[in-house]
Amino acid sequence: MTTLPTQIFRFAPSPSGYLHLGHAYSALFSWTQAQKHHAQFILRIEDIDTSRCRKEFTEAIYEDLSWLGLEWRDPPRNQSEHMDDYQRALKKLEDQDLLYPCFCTRKEIQNEVQQSGRAPHGPDGLIYPGTCRNLSTTERETRIAQGDSYALRLNTAQACALAGELYWHDERKGKVRATPEVFGDVVLARKDIHTSYHLSVTVDDALQNISCITRGTDLFQATHIHRLLQALLKLPVPTWHHHDLLHDEEGNRLAKRHNALAIRELRKQGKNPDDIKKMVGLLDQG
Repeated sequence: MTTLPTQIFRFAPSPSGYLHLGHAYSALFSWTQAQKHHAQFILRIEDIDTSRCRKEFTEAIYEDLSWLGLEWRDPPRNQSEHMDDYQRALKKLEDQDLLYPCFCTRKEIQNEVQQSGRAPHGPDGLIYPGTCRNLSTTERETRIAQGDSYALRLNTAQACALAGELYWHDERKGKVRATPEVFGDVVLARKDIHTSYHLSVTVDDALQNISCITRGTDLFQATHIHRLLQALLKLPVPTWHHHDLLHDEEGNRLAKRHNALAIRELRKQGKNPDDIKKMVGLLDQG
């Protein structure tokens, strides 16, 4: 395990909508943890999905976070500007014979699972049944050459065998054994988007020397696959702190569709930063 030289925390939103109270909680949680540990705080914009991410949302993120009193070190890293970093990571995995092209559509995967008589689910939904895993090299090359859409999947069983037994440390749960096999063969890139959430965040957290990854418990399971990718790519291993999520009055997790709870809307209503901190339960932690 590589020792990281500097304590660095981050907040990494996707600019596909306006920040809401849940985002404010996550950003303020990471910020207060950085202050607590006399560490640095940085901002990253996770905008690899160009069909959903918009510049106006990025600008709104800067505005809302500044209004909350957060300051970050260095200009934010926009993932869309660093595709070469993810391509290099993919090449390393390809050189280890751990990737294969998958030509299945979502509907085809659903049909395949239904025909098998079982519907195994993982943290990302239906576990891919491995339909394209054993295609011949000739068939793969032919379909790619004729322009068929495809995704690059990780051969997870082969990757786990290569990496061996892995663990990671969570600030709330302690030592956790990584079980990335629960995801099946995850997608690491597509023909139109040359990376994925799993790959890009793993690469970025290493490049940005993140010492403690703070994020919601909804991403706890994803850490298993990220720990595997770290081992395969020989990247530093940080710690994680998965915080609780905020829910609305009906018990639903806050999402970007909750426009009434958007930070910009609350600002229009006359709320101030301390009001927001109180609403998310972090007023006394700043």
